[in-house]
Amino acid sequence: MRPGPGKLLGAASGTANGHATARGGDGRSGSDRSGEGRSREGRVRVWARRQYWPAYLYLLPGAAFYILFVLRPLFTTAWISLFDWDGLTLGTWAGPDNYTALLGDPALRSALLHSLVFLVFYALLPVAAGLLLTGLMVRIRIRGLAVFRSLLFIPQVLSTVVIAVSWRWIYDTDGPVNGLLRALGLDGWARSWLGDYGTALPSVGLIGSWIMYGLCMVLFLTGALKVPRELFEAARLDGAGPVREFFTVILPALRGEAGIALVLTVTQALRNFDIVWNTTTGGPGTSTTVPSVFLYQGAFVTRQVGSAAAIGIALTALTLLVCGTILRVLRERDARGERGDRGGHRGNRNGRGGNRRGGNRRGGKEGIS
Repeated sequence: MRPGPGKLLGAASGTANGHATARGGDGRSGSDRSGEGRSREGRVRVWARRQYWPAYLYLLPGAAFYILFVLRPLFTTAWISLFDWDGLTLGTWAGPDNYTALLGDPALRSALLHSLVFLVFYALLPVAAGLLLTGLMVRIRIRGLAVFRSLLFIPQVLSTVVIAVSWRWIYDTDGPVNGLLRALGLDGWARSWLGDYGTALPSVGLIGSWIMYGLCMVLFLTGALKVPRELFEAARLDGAGPVREFFTVILPALRGEAGIALVLTVTQALRNFDIVWNTTTGGPGTSTTVPSVFLYQGAFVTRQVGSAAAIGIALTALTLLVCGTILRVLRERDARGERGDRGGHRGNRNGRGGNRRGGNRRGGKEGIS
């Protein structure tokens, strides 16, 4: 007796299900198994990425040095700043009194104002001079560029004590500056530049400009030499002159170097001590005092170690704040520039796509006609 059609269909479906079960094991489809395999591979990959702890072994020597010689003295200074201590006898707890005394000290506020003036001489003028020299060296072929660059970098290498003594002689009443003025018939301009209340601060500031411009020039020149020559050639083919070439090719390529230069020069301006101390000792009067001078006097002259430590912590916080603000502004500007570049590229692609679509439509209409 032959089976009916229903029994044949049931047997066929049962056979198919049996084969599927045998192939899939648990009846799951191939896509489910492939998804599970990918998820397992992803978990293995994540686990492998998390096994980066051996890298910390390479960081341990530097981290130990940093903690021992940077963080530990910093926290110790912060702890000392909370005491009224002369450095010898047992100190007494002062809490935040040393910091409140700093805010109410008019002499220290005047010294902080002098440091802000030094920002112009130590940061803005060297950066401007470095950019100018970089533009000239990139535009003009100079033989012996390495020697010339080394000569301009010498002020950064010399000892600041040597520099201060040399410039004190240059600014002297019978020094080269006054000698040149007298030779030009400008006897009325000759003066004691470091002993005059009106000229002492800018005179010391110009010493800082002379020291820092070489560092800025080397940083900018290194960045400018990495710019592809094709960009300069394209700008010159477009008819760009030296000024336009500088602002459209060189300056945008030096954003990173400009941030580094500003951080280094601003830090030097705010912590300036040796140049001031070895040229004017903060005088005449208090016309060239800076917070570092009060820190030195409090720690080694008047023996107010707690107050000096408070000045050091406040100066460190101010330096970090100013440098952090500079880096943040530069980072935000770079981010806006990158977003603008991406938007411009998308607009160009959309424009090219629209032109192609428009051309296809016109071609189709012409074919139909």
